[in-house]
Amino acid sequence: MMLFAFDFAVDDEGIERPEHSTFYTPNAYAAAVAKTYPEHFEWVASVHPYRPDALERLQKAAAAGARAVKWLPSSMNIDPAARRVEPFYAALRRLKLPLIIQCGEELAAPGARQHAFNNPLLVRQPLEQGVRVVVAHAASLGQARDLDAGGEAGPTVRSFDLTQRLLREPQFERLLLADISAVLQRNRTLEVRRELIARSEWHHRLLHGSDYPLPGIGLVYTLDRYVDAGMLDARDAEVLRRIRPHSPLLFEFVLKRRLAVDGARLGVAAFHTRPFFDATTPGRAREQQRAKGVQDSAGQ
Repeated sequence: MMLFAFDFAVDDEGIERPEHSTFYTPNAYAAAVAKTYPEHFEWVASVHPYRPDALERLQKAAAAGARAVKWLPSSMNIDPAARRVEPFYAALRRLKLPLIIQCGEELAAPGARQHAFNNPLLVRQPLEQGVRVVVAHAASLGQARDLDAGGEAGPTVRSFDLTQRLLREPQFERLLLADISAVLQRNRTLEVRRELIARSEWHHRLLHGSDYPLPGIGLVYTLDRYVDAGMLDARDAEVLRRIRPHSPLLFEFVLKRRLAVDGARLGVAAFHTRPFFDATTPGRAREQQRAKGVQDSAGQ
């Protein structure tokens, strides 16, 4: 599992603003927990690009084993399309670190409240710089301006529709992915879930994620709604209800595997997240396998 750090909001002058930050999880803490329990965890850094020492912090995080960088633009006050961020994108590309960026409406961490910065179309900037980008939650909640149809005066459409537009742009085929954490929560529409499942041609560009700890909150998921919609067998729903008190993470994983639209389910590729993160460090999978072999031999 990946442990995510979460940086403070930073103002346009590069000054840290704790008073505008919903919460803060230091890189050092996420790295330390992952190092203490390497058999269970790796970690994802969070570095605000407006910081004067942003590139130094990014290099330090990479050296400490970070596998990606996490941003929530509206909460942190990050304009993903700003020219000032280009050196940070160049460093991400050089370090082979992907950017996990939350798009769409944000309710849990309002922070700096710069909601326009969560527009999925703004991620074209890092994509055009050659950065691998994961749109968190597939931008499955809320609306945004269609900047391609009139700029800031463009019509308001589903953020999910704008993400789909980016996924259809062939130049980003090898760079753009979306994660499917949070997409099954009750504040998302059934239409979004149906589209994600039915679009089998995109399943290899989806990454499973949990959005933990929300799977452990009872009101966030409504199984009966899926049963009534014909997307979940009632017998599976009963099994899921038994799993949930034991392991919310397993509950959410099994739910994603069992949902179906006209008999079709999410492809297995969406749950094979290791290859995506292994691409940050060539040969890492082989090193881990060799290490595991040594441990198994010692155990025997």
